[in-house]
Amino acid sequence: MNVRSLARFFRQQSTYIAIAAVGAAIFWAIGQQINPATVLLYSLCIGNLLSPAIGRLEFLYWQKPFPHDLLIFLPVLLVLTVPVYLISSAVVWLIAPPTPQTLSHLITTGWKFPFLVTFVFGLVSFLYHSTRERLERRNVELQQTVERGTARLEMQEQELERAREIQQSLLPKEIPQLPGFEVAGAWQPASTVSGDYYDVLRLGDHRLGICIADVVGKGVSAALLMANVQAAVRAFAGDSESPAQVCAKVNLLLHENIATGKFVTFLYGILDGETHTFQYCNAGHLYPILVSGGSVRMLEQGGAVLGVFPAWIYEDSTVELRAGDRLLLFTDGITEASDANGQEFEETSIATFAKANSTLSAKELNSRLLAKVTAFCDAQFRDDATLLVIAAN
Repeated sequence: MNVRSLARFFRQQSTYIAIAAVGAAIFWAIGQQINPATVLLYSLCIGNLLSPAIGRLEFLYWQKPFPHDLLIFLPVLLVLTVPVYLISSAVVWLIAPPTPQTLSHLITTGWKFPFLVTFVFGLVSFLYHSTRERLERRNVELQQTVERGTARLEMQEQELERAREIQQSLLPKEIPQLPGFEVAGAWQPASTVSGDYYDVLRLGDHRLGICIADVVGKGVSAALLMANVQAAVRAFAGDSESPAQVCAKVNLLLHENIATGKFVTFLYGILDGETHTFQYCNAGHLYPILVSGGSVRMLEQGGAVLGVFPAWIYEDSTVELRAGDRLLLFTDGITEASDANGQEFEETSIATFAKANSTLSAKELNSRLLAKVTAFCDAQFRDDATLLVIAAN
């Protein structure tokens, strides 16, 4: 017998002794004279005989629904009561009979208390074991449910991580450059996947196609729509296509395929290294910020977002970029980043920082501005954040 079994045995004996004490107290309360040793022996004998017998026969009603299990248990208890009573009475008669008498007289006249104890003990034992069994079964079911849920969450996390890797592969691994200019980009998703997108395409020896986009919403649905935008831009952008023409084509394609309530803010421009100009079309995106000659201004020309108005006519705008100029393109994950007091970073902070650091390279300005925004919101971005910096040298 191991320690656990021995401990369980002593707990059972304590229970039987407690039942004997309750029985003796009842007899004392109603004024009946009884030998306490008799009550104790009956309780110990009945408990130690009935408990293992019930355990061996519980297969008859085990896992039966209530009240079928009780209806099966009661006849079993009645059958067990007779031999348990006879054996218990023999032990009591030998050790501590209530009065000097024959065994047959004790069996025929002293059956009420043992029968009552047997019935009460058996019923309590049945209720305890059936309740514990149901609770254990329920715990196992809950544990299995939790394990299945955990497995599903792990699988979803793995799928999201693969989606993130795929999405990152859609972004430019190396940003092409033009003589006299430097272009740098940064992408900071608010969750595993992002609805932001930027791209830099080479359109010839001296031209780059530069775009930035923000799909409404976050998460997987926004990431899937972003992938469609990326594919459409790469399909339509070409050396002969103006930014307005690209916007119009992408807009029409999205309108035919986009879900209701979804739209995309988008800006596409062509950086020309020979003319030192940036020709662009803004489709509902945040206005770019241009730092030039010690002053800061926003390029406020723009049209409607993509995917909503299929017949919208987009127009091109052009800005000249001179040596020392810095042009910043960004999504609202930058401007809407909030500090602990709920104060947003906003365009004015971007403009102030860009003006104060206009001598930095595009890469340095990009990384330092993103670091400042990250510190400002304690890295708790509410939305996907993307930043593009074009520096004219």
